[in-house]
Amino acid sequence: MIKKIIIGASAILLIIAGIIGFNYYKTIFGESVTKNGAIFVRTGSTLEELTSSLTDFLPEAHDFDWVAEKKKFTKPKAGKYQLTKGMSLNDLVNLLRSGNQVPVSVSFNNQDTLEKLAGRIAQQIEADSTALVTAMLDPIFLEKNKLTKASALGMYIPNTYHFYWNTSAEGFRNKMKKEFVKFWTRERVAKAKKIGLKRDEVLTMASIVQKETAQVSERPTVAGLYMNRFNKGWPLQADPAIIYILKQQHGQDYVVKRVLYKDLEIKSPYNTYLNRGLPPTLIAMPDISSIDAVLNYEKHNYFYMCVNVDKIGFHAFASDLYEHGKNARKYQRWLDKQGIRR
Repeated sequence: MIKKIIIGASAILLIIAGIIGFNYYKTIFGESVTKNGAIFVRTGSTLEELTSSLTDFLPEAHDFDWVAEKKKFTKPKAGKYQLTKGMSLNDLVNLLRSGNQVPVSVSFNNQDTLEKLAGRIAQQIEADSTALVTAMLDPIFLEKNKLTKASALGMYIPNTYHFYWNTSAEGFRNKMKKEFVKFWTRERVAKAKKIGLKRDEVLTMASIVQKETAQVSERPTVAGLYMNRFNKGWPLQADPAIIYILKQQHGQDYVVKRVLYKDLEIKSPYNTYLNRGLPPTLIAMPDISSIDAVLNYEKHNYFYMCVNVDKIGFHAFASDLYEHGKNARKYQRWLDKQGIRR
């Protein structure tokens, strides 16, 4: 009788142990993540902070803490991690321990200043805007790459790039330098040489084209006009350069809807009415279409342009002053009718 009791008790204990063991196994290796998604782990995050970010993905967040403790996982690695529905806690801990994060797509368009660029990038990677500006303007980096605070903006070519989310400010800057070098292929360098411009001069001319027209289809024509003036030794007389000066004087939020005659007399090396040739540096961040528009500028006889009031957003081009005068007067009348004084 006693023997049967012992056997029965042992069997019960084995069943209980089996249930407990199965529950432990299920907790560690069973399906736990409830949905697909990504989490972002900041540099220096604690395990507690990591667990908090997992609450939307796990039915019981404390189970993650338990598994992490058993696997001696205490220091999360920063980055963006892709979680898959059905992932076990064991796999989740292994993923976060491995640092096997997924890259993020970082995009930016034409930013007028490094500060604005930094703000845009800070929305997409971990580095904050202050750290990014500091890295971009690091004197040692600028000197090493023959850049200045005014010309550094040209190193950043608007496009979409892939980074790890926890990329540092210096890491972002350094990769953008590599992308800049990669952008200037032998073909582009050869085209710049053929049209008689250095790389930095192409960027400066492209920045004027960029600001002159938002119409990509029109940019080769505009580039051709400025190249005609440049090759003839004429002043470029680019209004975007005047607007650049005004914004330098009054702040980036200063709105200029109409360039006045008095503005054309401002003493500045960027005044393309008073000075011949190109400004000292670019006046904006040109995108690829503007750069290639300069390298492949349209060959024509245009030397003058103004806003085409019959097709707002585009320009009316002219080969001589007589035709330009008619276009300009038409534009001035339109401005007056709109009540645009500045």
